[in-house]
Amino acid sequence: MKNSIREELIEYANESVIDRNLSTDNEDLHHLLFNEDYYIIGYYQCSEWLKKHNIGEFEALELLYELQEDHFGERQELERINSEVIVNQLVYFWGFEIMDELDTQN
Repeated sequence: MKNSIREELIEYANESVIDRNLSTDNEDLHHLLFNEDYYIIGYYQCSEWLKKHNIGEFEALELLYELQEDHFGERQELERINSEVIVNQLVYFWGFEIMDELDTQN
């Protein structure tokens, strides 16, 4: 994960915990922050987010497949392939890393 993404997601997690008055020891915190809703909505917005972080769309898809293999032991073919699905699934997986980092900081 690029540093610019790490910083953005840490900021998002910290702000979300404060805004939603969540407990940082909540076992479901990852689910609440990175799985309950899309991080970014809209194909264009997701494409722009990838550009902002200097990630091509094919590169993002390959990153997603690598993360799937790391977490599930295999690639899972996507029912739909578009920037919105890819970005939000990347953020879901990277959310685990963010939560681990936040746990070690507390």
